[in-house]
Amino acid sequence: MRTLLVTGPGGAGSSTVAAAAAVRAARSGRSTLLLGRQPSPVQGLDDEPGLQLGRISGTRAVADLWSAHSGALAGLAPHLTLPPATSVVPLPGSEELALLAALGDAEADLVVVDAGPLDDALRLLALPAALRWWTGLALPPTVRALAAVRTAAVGAGAVKRGPLDAALAVLPVVEGLLARDRLADPTGTAVWLTAPARSSAVGALRSATTVLGLHGLRPAAVLARVLPTAGAGEWWEHRAAEQDDAVAGLGALAPVHAVPEATGDPADVPRALGLVEGLDLPTAGGTPAPEPRRGETGWQLTVPLPFAERPQVSLTRWGDDLVVAVGEDRRSLRLDSLLRRCEVTGGRLADPGSAQARLEVSFRPDPQQWPADLLAAEGRTS
Repeated sequence: MRTLLVTGPGGAGSSTVAAAAAVRAARSGRSTLLLGRQPSPVQGLDDEPGLQLGRISGTRAVADLWSAHSGALAGLAPHLTLPPATSVVPLPGSEELALLAALGDAEADLVVVDAGPLDDALRLLALPAALRWWTGLALPPTVRALAAVRTAAVGAGAVKRGPLDAALAVLPVVEGLLARDRLADPTGTAVWLTAPARSSAVGALRSATTVLGLHGLRPAAVLARVLPTAGAGEWWEHRAAEQDDAVAGLGALAPVHAVPEATGDPADVPRALGLVEGLDLPTAGGTPAPEPRRGETGWQLTVPLPFAERPQVSLTRWGDDLVVAVGEDRRSLRLDSLLRRCEVTGGRLADPGSAQARLEVSFRPDPQQWPADLLAAEGRTS
């Protein structure tokens, strides 16, 4: 496990838990980086040997990128008056992009990501596949071949540089970012979820678990804030019953680690470490990428979607990609060379609503793309 993401509903204490996990890892002898968008609420992290701290700012990342490349852009488009880096307004998604880049550049055995609220964390996880999809759409192989010819012509002086060349220069930057994607292999990324032991948190984390499954990940633990002691009276009785039900619901997602509610946030390292006392750092991440397997009438690809229900799930084929949607969340899965030459014949959600829910997509060889002898052999063996 190379990356640990910590997330939960806003105010659930994910920043403090991320700091505690990072300190635990650093004290075990692993070089560790704690990465996040906001300053950690835990004091004293600077004094921890072996622990690096990284804070991501989308605004600063965009300003740095603009400073590095605005000169070349000005030369290609001299009719434009370009603003200084201090006046550049970052686009939505800049922080996720900056965080992905920082992950790719990290030099540490373990990176603990304070991923913030659930929505922010899920946007980060969806970003690499989205970048790959848009890059493939904007620059398919034929366009890339023409771009290589143009780049060579520009280098030889046969063609003048122009705005198109500035756009083409972005491609290696994006491909370099994706090549360093630390989240590309889900088996190296683990997730901790934090939440209060309330019924509202169960629904939010259950939905998040489905989307995590869409990206090949699963929660390794749920850190649930629980009441430290039982009280008396009708309010306590109802609250304790709700808590018991919530803990049971959270336990269906991953093993639950109880964190007693405190009167204040743990503001220093010793108290933060108390939140994860008795909880081991995960040693493995998510599931391997889906691989085709032979079925009764062809080939089948299985995508785990824990707790998904049938009305939530949809499936489309676009070129060499299989686009799977769960509600408003989508992921593009690049098909391997075998399945690219096959037709999608159907899809079904098996065991809907359960932890074992999965999308099973069936394929059969496309007669237009399989040699006749291989197609005949496939017909005999399927």
